[in-house]
Amino acid sequence: MIAPGLYRAFGTFEQPNPFAAFMGILAPVAGAASIGHIRVAWVMRRVSVRSGSGINLLCAGFYGLASALMLAALVFSWSRGAWLAVGAAGVVVVIALPRRLVHSVLLLVGLVAVGVMAIASGRLPASITERVASAFTDLVNISDVRGADVTAENYAVVERLAHWQAAVEMARLSPLTGVGLGNYEVVYPQVRLMSWKFALGHAHNYYLNVLAEAGIIGVLAYAGMWGVFIIISARARGHPDLLASSLAAGLLGSWTYISVHSVTDQVFVNYAFLHVGVLIGLAGLLHEQTWKLSRLNPQ
Repeated sequence: MIAPGLYRAFGTFEQPNPFAAFMGILAPVAGAASIGHIRVAWVMRRVSVRSGSGINLLCAGFYGLASALMLAALVFSWSRGAWLAVGAAGVVVVIALPRRLVHSVLLLVGLVAVGVMAIASGRLPASITERVASAFTDLVNISDVRGADVTAENYAVVERLAHWQAAVEMARLSPLTGVGLGNYEVVYPQVRLMSWKFALGHAHNYYLNVLAEAGIIGVLAYAGMWGVFIIISARARGHPDLLASSLAAGLLGSWTYISVHSVTDQVFVNYAFLHVGVLIGLAGLLHEQTWKLSRLNPQ
């Protein structure tokens, strides 16, 4: 409950953080698709091809509305981790959309200027700015919570940090290979903090979760996997089709969102990983097309 009669949105996920994560993963792609259709329509009008521009503008409106609804749902979830992640994703999409670096820099400078002016002028709701600021404070002031005084205000933060510490202790049992994939909840009773009896099923930090279950080898493999996804998505920005190029920028936003939100939560729940799999497939398809077209047109 945020205020009397006002609750965090959670949808059919039954929890606000995974609900926000699902919206945050898909919103960058939807927003980039809207921009891509606008770019295509603009080019069609410039070359006097009006037959397809209307359809592209209609598609742009559909994806733009979908993205706006996703972002609104994410805000209503009241998830600080999701807010930080979608902010980082938005910055990455803005930088990745233009084909020229100078345009990316100008857009980034404009975005930062607008944000600074909005904060300085006090136009942003105080409840939102205070909650975002508290997220930074909680992440910076990380300490041993075994002796923490738990209150209604800090319960969520202390609970998360307690599971982070449990994950670190779990990793110490087997630093290289971890305790086994899916075994966080099984091993949790051996390493839990005294006041936190019940496991949440994950460490509330996916990097620590991977470290606990798969060790250093698993973390390196996980980082390498996402490195590959980022590289192929970045290369797909060179796709000659403006819609495909925009989608590649949106995928970079999705990877950024997952990377940032994974610091404070587990986003691969409620079968959301199936949608992530679809996005990975889309990245592979765009990269393959870009590679083949660049071979045919080396200039």
